[in-house]
Amino acid sequence: MIQRSAWLVIMVAVVSFVAAAQSPEFSEPWKNPNTAIAIDPYEGNPIDWNLLATDKRVVAIIHRATIGERVDKKYAERKIEAKKRGYKWGAYHFGKPGDPIKQADFFLEIVQPEPDDLIALDIDGIDSAKHMSLPDARIFINRIKEKTGRYPMVYANNVVTKAIADQYGQDDVFAKTNLWYARFRKSVTDFPSGTWPSYTLWQFSCEMNCNAADRSSCLYTVPGTEYDMDVNVFNGTTNELREKWPFQRASDSVHGDTGRMAGSDFSIARALPQKLKAP
Repeated sequence: MIQRSAWLVIMVAVVSFVAAAQSPEFSEPWKNPNTAIAIDPYEGNPIDWNLLATDKRVVAIIHRATIGERVDKKYAERKIEAKKRGYKWGAYHFGKPGDPIKQADFFLEIVQPEPDDLIALDIDGIDSAKHMSLPDARIFINRIKEKTGRYPMVYANNVVTKAIADQYGQDDVFAKTNLWYARFRKSVTDFPSGTWPSYTLWQFSCEMNCNAADRSSCLYTVPGTEYDMDVNVFNGTTNELREKWPFQRASDSVHGDTGRMAGSDFSIARALPQKLKAP
């Protein structure tokens, strides 16, 4: 009888886990017409702004601003154009090996974030010879918090997300950020939730799962962009994205050398139910 009860407990736990892993936010959420879409271009991605404007679900743009110690050539002009057209705007830094404080200061110098600008760190892999290491990422994040009064969003694929969950769990740095999750598939059943309970943004489409010769193979086609445009779904509606952008925490405040306001006090990753591109 005890053995049978133990098996029942295990089966209930397994069923509960599978149900949670297959929750709506991890099962093709972009098919919901009310769900917000964001794109994250860099200088190599062409944009036809007039065609882009025909897709009313695309309400935000997060552009690469800096990579290591280099500036993205299209960042400045596209920020002006996007804001003129009413898009929510964000900037990300592509973390490279090297001094993380120097990279953070360089990023802020280029971006000069306004109160409504999202800021993010792209941790593209766990090979510290090619990408910013996780210890250096924590230093970068703390430097951004020190200078601006708010935590940057963290971009991480499944390998990086799992490494952070395994190594840091609910630590006092990563767990205070919001997650920009990269996973190029229709659904996710193995999300590593040790640090973040879910994503705020999910980058689900790019050249990894999109064919130049057959645009119908793309999970989502954004007008005015090519097949290799990175496309992200927000864990909420278009109205919620506009309201909650740039996704700040209650602990964030007006602070730091830049004198910038930290933004709203909402953490979408906590409130909603619970770049190395890897499939």
